[in-house]
Amino acid sequence: MKPSAFVYVALACEAKPFIEYFRLKKDQSIACFAVYVNDDICLTITGVGKIAMAAGVAYTQALFASAQQPVMLNVGIAGHRSEEIGNLLLIDKLEDCDTGRRFYPPLIFTSPCPTRGLQTHAKPQTRYHPTHLCDMEASAFYETAIRFSTGELIQCLKVVSDNETSLAQNISPQWVTRLIGAQLHTIECILAELTKLAGLLSSPELPEFNSLVSCYHFSATEKIQLKKLLSRRALVKGRDSLEFDDATAQNGKELLRLLEKQLERMAFYL
Repeated sequence: MKPSAFVYVALACEAKPFIEYFRLKKDQSIACFAVYVNDDICLTITGVGKIAMAAGVAYTQALFASAQQPVMLNVGIAGHRSEEIGNLLLIDKLEDCDTGRRFYPPLIFTSPCPTRGLQTHAKPQTRYHPTHLCDMEASAFYETAIRFSTGELIQCLKVVSDNETSLAQNISPQWVTRLIGAQLHTIECILAELTKLAGLLSSPELPEFNSLVSCYHFSATEKIQLKKLLSRRALVKGRDSLEFDDATAQNGKELLRLLEKQLERMAFYL
């Protein structure tokens, strides 16, 4: 069984509605984490915190290793100063408040829910950021997931569980299950969009890859980077011919930089 979509949650109460809705079955052969699967979806309960999330992502990706680019989704609860309890939000900016690292998940489909920024902390917070959501896992999820797939297929969804008028101390497992369950239809729509995008990447290998590898020298790591960049470009622009504004790459490293710049310009105009 090789699922193509991977969902990561920190808590069992976040997983419960997924297990029921998608009829997932627990993989009894796995002891390190609670993992539930069907033919298409693998859900992992990682535990709370960045270390647990990173370990859960890496473990299941190694376990279900596939040549295809997997869809990877982090779903969970998060606090926000003023957002209404139960709102579903897609994260467009991630900040790890312990390391200062920032990530911007590329979004190339129309989101059915609003987007927000999010800060990840190592410990629960008692003060809310003026505009950003707050959680304890998302940045670690994204930083680990990007090693296994392309950024367009990696997204974070958060359901607001607490705010200044309904504090985190009031949260119960049953309450979390209901909040997540109420948003499953929208979450399923987002999974479907990501799966559709992944289908573009699983089609026969991009012809440009073999052509470029024959013209330029790339290390093994650079070849992986080239595949990711070409895949991202195919998602954003389709499979038309490569153009570099008349610039000529002298070597593999330079070509990778040109591709990155081209993708940055494309993202600006999305």
